[in-house]
Amino acid sequence: MLVHPQFDPIAFSAGPLAVRWYGLMYLLAFGLFWWLGRLRLRQPLWAQASGLQVRDLEDLLFYGVLGVVLGGRLGYILFYKPDWYAAHPLEILAVWHGGMSFHGGLIGVLVAVAVFCRRRELRFLRVMDFVAPLVPVGLAAGRLGNFINGELWGRPSDLPWAMVFPQVDALPRHPSQLYQFAGEGLLLFALLWWFSARPRPAGAVSGMFLAGYAFFRFVAEFAREPDDFLGLQALGLTMGQWLCLPMFVAGIVLLAWSRRTAEAQR
Repeated sequence: MLVHPQFDPIAFSAGPLAVRWYGLMYLLAFGLFWWLGRLRLRQPLWAQASGLQVRDLEDLLFYGVLGVVLGGRLGYILFYKPDWYAAHPLEILAVWHGGMSFHGGLIGVLVAVAVFCRRRELRFLRVMDFVAPLVPVGLAAGRLGNFINGELWGRPSDLPWAMVFPQVDALPRHPSQLYQFAGEGLLLFALLWWFSARPRPAGAVSGMFLAGYAFFRFVAEFAREPDDFLGLQALGLTMGQWLCLPMFVAGIVLLAWSRRTAEAQR
């Protein structure tokens, strides 16, 4: 039987400043985005399609960071605990207590990139197609941070790799953080990097990201313990699964639309 290592959530301290592993994972995610983005811009295919230059990457990352942080926080408040935050409005600013939503962060990034594209007179879908394959490695870093913190644990399981999380109980559970690390992180990255290696119609890579993330997240949620303040929702699905359904539909629609548009222009 495996037991969670119970890592110290604080990576190191410098006087009164405590640097947490989860914060370092965010820095790693943004660093990987910048590094992979530079590699991507060396490919004539994506440099020409996106209209971006290397000097634009830092500004795009800045807009993306704002979108992730603001959208992720507001999404968590609105999707998961609106009544609680309405009663405790000052806690909205207490981001060190946790509480970020991927789906909210995605909406925030879409808005931020739309503003960036408007100011630079770039095509929104082409820039999003450039961004999409860079995102999963950041998601993988975030899930690794969840595992280090021992949070977002899985449902009870008798599988050989099930893990006891002592801060919860003595039951072996799915290490669902690692499932999501592998699925919506590594596998989705490999899928998108392969899919975008050839010329695709505008919106196709973004559509593949939406559908692919929704699929991997929906499947992983069957192994993840629902939030205790929400439990299971209608049809025995989690809130995360319900949020993934419209995302999957949007991805399929965008893929179909991009293909039809490309065929009509031939």
